Amino acid sequence: MNPTASVRPYRPADAADLDDICIRTAHNGRDSRPVYADPAILPAIFAAPYVHLDPDLAFVLDDGEGRAVGYVLGTADTPRFAEEFRTKWLPRVADRYPAPAGPPGTPDEVMAGLLHDPERMIVPELAAYPAHLHIDLLPEWQGRGHGRELMRRFWEALRERGVPAVHLVMATANTPARAFYDRLGFHVIEAAGLDPADVTCLGRTTRDPGRQS
Repeated sequence: MNPTASVRPYRPADAADLDDICIRTAHNGRDSRPVYADPAILPAIFAAPYVHLDPDLAFVLDDGEGRAVGYVLGTADTPRFAEEFRTKWLPRVADRYPAPAGPPGTPDEVMAGLLHDPERMIVPELAAYPAHLHIDLLPEWQGRGHGRELMRRFWEALRERGVPAVHLVMATANTPARAFYDRLGFHVIEAAGLDPADVTCLGRTTRDPGRQS
């Protein structure tokens, strides 16, 4: 029999798989390795700090043989997460990825700038959506309902913590991801300090809409 994929809680042994998933999906949903000199900076921003600071809100899609092939990560409290990112996470990686000395000139320097500015996550227009998330699946596991199941597991965990709503910030160019979020009931949140040509803010309640499309 073929093994059956399922959603389960993150385990520390999944860390390398999560880094790989992040790298292979981080460039507008595509492989970032052709774009960055050191693509490991991407999970250092968008994956590893979440499993370090909020491991109980990390869930993976297991391929049925113990390998993580997708994940949803996040936090229930974005301001608290931004503070702990600076005080507890950034010291672990700052030497490897120093802040750019001036305006960023390469994709790696753009990411280093984000790494050293966790306060960018605190956007006034998103205050009513205190949780935020990142979700990624390897391409061969997309379009099969697994993303919806990961989301449902994450919403459930947020509801258990009394969190009413969640947001995400995505690259506007990633149109397949936007279609996925639209199907799940996310709506656009206008944020004055962000350029909609670059990024789009989306939000929704943590209510489970069921399995309907």
